[in-house]
Amino acid sequence: MNTIISNGTPISYHIYGSGPATLLFVHGSFIDQTYWKEQVSFFKEKYKVVTMDLAGHGESGTNRDTWTLHGMADDVVIVIRELQLENVILVGHSLGANLILMAAAQYPGSVIGFIAIDNFKNLATPLPREYESQVAAIIESSKVAYADTNEHYARMVLLTPTTPRWITDKIVAAYRNSYEPMGRQTLPQFFEMDRIERECMPLLRVRMNLINVNYMPTNVAALEKHAVNGYALITLAGTCHYPMLESPKALNEALDEVIDSVLEVNVMR
Repeated sequence: MNTIISNGTPISYHIYGSGPATLLFVHGSFIDQTYWKEQVSFFKEKYKVVTMDLAGHGESGTNRDTWTLHGMADDVVIVIRELQLENVILVGHSLGANLILMAAAQYPGSVIGFIAIDNFKNLATPLPREYESQVAAIIESSKVAYADTNEHYARMVLLTPTTPRWITDKIVAAYRNSYEPMGRQTLPQFFEMDRIERECMPLLRVRMNLINVNYMPTNVAALEKHAVNGYALITLAGTCHYPMLESPKALNEALDEVIDSVLEVNVMR
């Protein structure tokens, strides 16, 4: 296992292949870098491919007293810096997409491309006020019934009744068994993400590329308003939040298309 120490915490990573650009894959909440298995296999023959486990996930460490999304974004930056990655195309799924946005805003020099998978469906848009009581209830429930609250969220928001059973079982287990101190401390921050997105979007120097699944629609008006350097949206058919599990071939084809478009407008340094 390869590790980098970030803010005192070991961050696990793997490097595959070589090529003119580096694809850095960042997973979402409560899962890990193994979810990128099909993408690694597909892209490692053409590019350098780097995967990492976020702190508190997978093989990475859990030795933090304070858990913040900004701290996790710092981990992404440290991986880029310590591995001296160049010509980086950031690929983030779910929370990972939020983190690569924060990382790209903080450390833009090596970043030539940005790809979000099933995220920013209401970019920089606050939740309606009528949902505030529901948010408060979720946060309170997490304090007394962490695993049950996580499972309920996964089934209601990330999965659907038509999602293949093996995917549902895998995601529910991941959410129930996630590292509780990390999950409980970061949960309230998820509901502040619209503010973070509004702060970071003007600092994103490259086009925002999105590959979203149609089980939940994307608010295109919000993209047009906030994606100041432009956006491109590819929509995949699917029943859940995890196209790398449900539709890996379609996801790889979409990623290949977007990566080609990024490289067309970038001269390799």
